[in-house]
Amino acid sequence: MTAEQTPLSLSPQLLDAVRRIAETEELLVALDFDGTLSPIVDRAEDARPLPRSAAALEQLAGLPRTTTALISGRALDSLRVVASPPPSTLLIGSHGAEVWLGEGSLGLELDEEQRERLASVREVLAGIVNVAPGTVLEDKPAGVVLHTRLADDDVAEDAVEAAMTELKDRPGVYLKTGKRVLETSVVHASKGEAVEFLRQATGATAILFAGDDVTDEDALGRLLGDDVGIKVGLDFTQAPYRVEAPVHVAELLEALVRERRRVTTEA
Repeated sequence: MTAEQTPLSLSPQLLDAVRRIAETEELLVALDFDGTLSPIVDRAEDARPLPRSAAALEQLAGLPRTTTALISGRALDSLRVVASPPPSTLLIGSHGAEVWLGEGSLGLELDEEQRERLASVREVLAGIVNVAPGTVLEDKPAGVVLHTRLADDDVAEDAVEAAMTELKDRPGVYLKTGKRVLETSVVHASKGEAVEFLRQATGATAILFAGDDVTDEDALGRLLGDDVGIKVGLDFTQAPYRVEAPVHVAELLEALVRERRRVTTEA
């Protein structure tokens, strides 16, 4: 698609920011997956990136002085299956608890106390799911997720409230709320910490980050003056830029490919 054919759904301010960040020496493009590269779906295993976004991410990963990364609440194994990322794309899973920087990266290992704590958390959540129709559990290496997307609104609210009441004061148990999910973990991690870690690991001189969920605000809050943060959707955000939906993220990434390719080809 040529520049002339691209729909003009991105604001002039965001396009200016894309042109500016494309000029940076070492660019890190870090993206959430669900609700950002992929539309939100009822069944987490059915999520897939929009073809335009997948193609643009592949092109960005192949450009000089450009690193791509996915930062997701999903476990790494799930993220790999649904995202099918380019081989060089760095992966952060479980909100930062799992890290893959290439061959040789060590997997997450819990100690005995953490394993016992995780088993206890799962027992609590399983009891809630048994009496809350439409709620389901998802196991992760460091936590358990209570999904309420398929439950009636009142059932979902009651289930999350019951889980929060039972778990919020437990030492070593960390809770995060998102869109129709309650995330529990026995490892302290956040997408904000993941962004800072990737900045150091890649030597990025600027970061473009896009995400849609409450947990992505942690990452948006750690961005610096030369970075570009984009909120996907209409919820409250501290991000200076916004797009409405994953289809607009595809357009954003295509614009970044054009600008970054121009800069790296001329260099």
